[in-house]
Amino acid sequence: MTSPPAQKPRGTAKAVAGKKAENAKRKPTLAHRAEYYTMRATIGALRGLSWDAACRVGEKLGALGYRPLGIRKRVVERQIAAAFPDLGHEAVVGLARESYEHLGRTFIETALLDTLGKDGVQKLVETVEGWEVIDDVMSKGKGAVMVTGHIGNWELAGAYVAARGIPLDAIVRGMANPLFDAYINHTREEIGMTVVHDSEAVKRTPRSLRGGRAVAFVADQGVMGLASTFVPFFGRPAKTPRGAAVFALRFEVPVIFVVALRKPNGRYRIVVERIEARRTGVYVLSDDERAAIQKSRSGPLASDEEVEAFWKRHDIA
Repeated sequence: MTSPPAQKPRGTAKAVAGKKAENAKRKPTLAHRAEYYTMRATIGALRGLSWDAACRVGEKLGALGYRPLGIRKRVVERQIAAAFPDLGHEAVVGLARESYEHLGRTFIETALLDTLGKDGVQKLVETVEGWEVIDDVMSKGKGAVMVTGHIGNWELAGAYVAARGIPLDAIVRGMANPLFDAYINHTREEIGMTVVHDSEAVKRTPRSLRGGRAVAFVADQGVMGLASTFVPFFGRPAKTPRGAAVFALRFEVPVIFVVALRKPNGRYRIVVERIEARRTGVYVLSDDERAAIQKSRSGPLASDEEVEAFWKRHDIA
C-alpha cells in the first residue's frame, strides 16, 4: 500500500502567522544573539565537512557540556544513578559522558538535516521495522497520533516520516532562544513537517486529525493547555503528558510509536509500533499524594523514602 500524498491542512497560514507572532513577542536579547551567531558560525564550518566528520565534531562539542563546562552535570549523574542503582560510580560517569556526546551529535545532525533533503534523510536509515503499520493506518484517511520520546534522534524520526510522504504536523515547544527556535523550525519545515507550536495544539490537532493528517507528539514533554498525570518511570513518579492519549481517544484514531535509533555505524534503525489507547478511568489523588508530589517538585529529586511511600499508597511498592 502506498502512503497518501502530503496535504497542507486548512489554516496553515494562520498557524504560521501565530508562530511568527509568538516569536515576535519574545525579542532576542544580546546573549541570545551571541549564542545564535556562534552556533550558526559553527554549523557553517561543519557544512564543509562530510556528514560523518561533522557528526563526530558534534559528539566532541557535546562532551564539552559535560566536562569542563559541567552543564547540569550533577543532575544527570544523580538521575542515572537513581535509574540504574546497580551501576558503580565510574559506570555512571561513563554513561553520563556518552549521553552528552549523543546529545551533541543529535543537535548537529538536526541542524544539518536540511543539507540532505528528503532523499538524503531516507538514506540515513538502514532498516525500518513496522512501516506497514503507518501505511495501513494512513490509508484509512482518519489521521493518526504519533508519539516518540527524547531517545535516539527524535528529530530524524519526524523528518523520516515526512520524507516518506506522510502529511505530518509536529507539535513543538518554543525554545528559550527565539533565534534558535526559528532556525530549527525552518529546518523542520524544509524536510516537510508542518510545525505547530504547543500553544496552538489544542486548536489545531482536531482539525488536522479530521483532515487525515498525522500529528506527532514528543510524549515525554507536556503540551500547553493539556493536563499531565504521574506514572512510574524507573521506580519513581514521573509527570507524564496526557495530550496524545486524550486526542487519540477523543477522535478515535490510532496511536503509533515511532523511534529512530542510532546504530554503531552512525546510520539509523526506525522502529514503528501501534499502541492500544484505551479508557482506564480517572484516578483522583489524595491530599497526601498531592503533598508528596509537591514536595518532590520542590527538590532536584525525591528521596527513596518519599518514592517508596508514594508507590505503597498505590499498592505497587
